[in-house]
Parts: sequence; C-alpha cells; structure tokens
Amino acid sequence: MATLYVGNLPWATKAEDLQEAFSQYGEVFSSRVITDRETGRSRGFGFVEVNDADVEKMVAALNGTELGGRIITVNEAKAREPRA
Repeated sequence: MATLYVGNLPWATKAEDLQEAFSQYGEVFSSRVITDRETGRSRGFGFVEVNDADVEKMVAALNGTELGGRIITVNEAKAREPRA
C-alpha cells in the first residue's frame, strides 16, 4: 500500500470526492482531507491510500488536472519528519 499526497484542493472537497476521483484509475483503500483542528475547515490538502501497483498511473493521470475548479497536485507522500 502507498500513500499519495493531494494538494491545492478546493475548500469544499470531501474524502468521498477524492475516493471517487482516484478509484477511476485503480484500487483506493482510504482517503482523507486534512482539516484545521480549531476551525474544522479544510487545510487544502489530503491523502489517498492506494495499491502500490497503481501509484505511477494515478500520479500521471491526476497530477495537474482539475478537481472542483482547481488544478491539483498529486505525488507520492514522503514520510513525515519527526518534530524536534
């Protein structure tokens, strides 16, 4: 399983929207839109967990495409740096 980072999301994007968009290109295990802890508003990015075999195809198909009126960025997520 691999995790894709999806950036520049429209504020109204829901996890279901990501699931629907990505599932056209392969198997999606889960999706989530990151929200602000205090306001609950979207922070404009999210993550989609997908089958390893579908990563390159999904990035190629969706990076730079339009979702909800905005051009999204899609790439393989990097491991989170530990906070000092």
